[in-house]
Amino acid sequence: MKKITIIGTGYVGLVTGAGLSDFGNFVTCVDTIKSKIELLNSGSIPIYEPGLKDLIKHNMLEQRLSFTIDIKKAIKNSEVIFIAVGTPELPNGDADLLFIEKVAKQIGENMNGYKVICTKSTVPVGTGDIICKIIKSKNKKNISFDYVSNPEFLREGSAVKDFLWPDRVVIGASSKKSFSVMKDVYRPLYINEKPIIHTNIETAEMIKYAANSFLALKISYINEIANLCEEVGADVHQVANGMGKDGRISSKFLHPGPGFGGSCFPKDTRAFANLASENNIKLHTVEASIKVNNQQKERMFIKLKKLLHYSISNKKIGILGIAFKPNTDDFRESSSITMIDSILSKNGIVNVYDPVISNAIKKKFPKVNCFDSWEECSKGTDAIVIMTEWNIFRGLDLKKLRSFMKTPIILDTRNIISIDKLDKNGFKYDNVGRNNIK
Repeated sequence: MKKITIIGTGYVGLVTGAGLSDFGNFVTCVDTIKSKIELLNSGSIPIYEPGLKDLIKHNMLEQRLSFTIDIKKAIKNSEVIFIAVGTPELPNGDADLLFIEKVAKQIGENMNGYKVICTKSTVPVGTGDIICKIIKSKNKKNISFDYVSNPEFLREGSAVKDFLWPDRVVIGASSKKSFSVMKDVYRPLYINEKPIIHTNIETAEMIKYAANSFLALKISYINEIANLCEEVGADVHQVANGMGKDGRISSKFLHPGPGFGGSCFPKDTRAFANLASENNIKLHTVEASIKVNNQQKERMFIKLKKLLHYSISNKKIGILGIAFKPNTDDFRESSSITMIDSILSKNGIVNVYDPVISNAIKKKFPKVNCFDSWEECSKGTDAIVIMTEWNIFRGLDLKKLRSFMKTPIILDTRNIISIDKLDKNGFKYDNVGRNNIK
């Protein structure tokens, strides 16, 4: 097993570090934020991800996983270095490689023997060349190294499972030696016959962007189909089910809703489209997906306005769910944000409840009212909008909910509430792709 350093203790870095240590490797996770490292060493974690805290605790007790701010020591003591720092979006849509480049400089300055440098962060095609040039420029002793691209395919909310039992592992390596090292890192998966795909570096970088953009396209497509279903009286869920039984299509990501959000799909589709444009290629389908997604978020607010007879001012709206999907505390580019922005812009009053991040939204929207339960959130409301399909919302007591509300109006953007039950309890409602279905 290998001595591994993970630089960056965000979502990807923590899951990767915990997972690789569980494979039997000795892993040191590094971050520049002292308070975060202290939190991790105390047994707590800075993010919400099911199963991650227990996995980290177990491997810390087994002395295979540790956390530090001493990046120089961590680099020198490692055989394999994973770069897992953020690549935030620049104003023009490109990925910002500032943190990547800073880490590359630190690696080059502290090289003390052959190492495999591996990027986990989502980066544009060609980033590997940039990293290698920086390391070489700072590597005054001309110590040999290899560079590898190893993109992550983790879904927030099920990241631990995705890492430990992946569909595949993509390794972009230009040398047999580095590929052999990476195979050893992932040996438990290799033994379990999980596909390990060997490509060149550029192909591995491309796979990540192409995969995320395709999934985003599927979501945008089914949302457009849902909108058409509303006009012609079809049920989008039955349409999606009928489509998904076709092995060429599959049912995954054919779930209508208020539009995709999170840290990956919005950012990666824009960066991918920009990369293509810089190479004189126009990705028409990807650009369409971005446009459709933005329109879908806006469409949800139009639905709410229609339910309230186009009068939002001074109306109290309860928002159930802030995270872009259940089982995560990530609300970056969540459709909920668009909805809250739109309501506040029309002088509406916003109540919010999310099982994990209700209070965090207060920092972004000081004017919203945050509550610790859906019951408190719904009291005196003129309408309820379900934005995230947390399990707690699937089993809402509609009779109880109606008793709390000023007017019984529900916009279910995730289609998790039974239409029959809404009718039975006297709700006025709308949803996505099946509002005419009884």
